[in-house]
Amino acid sequence: MDSELREYFDQQLQQVLQELPQRVHDLLDHMPLHVEDYPSSQVMAELGIRDRGALCGLYTGVPIDQRSATAPPLLPDVVTIYREGILNLASDHGGRVDTDQLRRQIRITVLHELGHHHGMDEDELIQFGYG
Repeated sequence: MDSELREYFDQQLQQVLQELPQRVHDLLDHMPLHVEDYPSSQVMAELGIRDRGALCGLYTGVPIDQRSATAPPLLPDVVTIYREGILNLASDHGGRVDTDQLRRQIRITVLHELGHHHGMDEDELIQFGYG
């Protein structure tokens, strides 16, 4: 990915994050949000994904509804979003990025992954418009 497209994406991401409700900011204050161009080969293999541009985001951690007070300490929760996957969904057939679609897809992806943090599965997220 060229640096100009990466910078454009990151600017749009910052705009979207600024517009999210305070409750989302409170969550993100305690959970890192990583931004990568695309998933690693290891992540793709673990998830059984062949097309690296097909994955927009990933929540890594133990969902809140599956935690136990008696369980050993957990690794920190992390949300990772992937520029390439999000840009693929926000681009037309000619590869031109629609800024409104890009912002919409960034928002959906961040909220989708936070939904996993709260124990929602793919079907529930789709039902609520975050699929």
